[in-house]
Amino acid sequence: MEAGLALYGWEVKSLRHRKTNIVGSYVFIRKNEAFISGMVISPLNQACSHITKNPNRIRKLLLKRIELDSLFGSINKKSMTLIALSVYWVRSWIKIKIGVAKGKKRHDKRLDFKEKDWAREKARIMKSKLR
Repeated sequence: MEAGLALYGWEVKSLRHRKTNIVGSYVFIRKNEAFISGMVISPLNQACSHITKNPNRIRKLLLKRIELDSLFGSINKKSMTLIALSVYWVRSWIKIKIGVAKGKKRHDKRLDFKEKDWAREKARIMKSKLR
């Protein structure tokens, strides 16, 4: 789903310079409004200095009531969450793509841990062979 973002002027300037990071961000719904948390927009050095800039602030998403209701219905399912997939421009508007994701269970994470350990062990073996 596509949503608009309510931003300050310095945030728009930073987004034009691609100073944003959405890794680890998530969307939550509070009082029939959607917000994004964990999205970092780094301020530019040239931006105005009389405003206190908070790069980690919670930003409001601009969605219609029907879209909010469908998102709320989809996250009420067991272990579902809303995440930000991408940030992009549509003409002069900044949009964010939102997706519904299912969280990993503990047994799903064990395979990832094994792969990380094997990659680390492989690197150690290769390093010792090169000496």
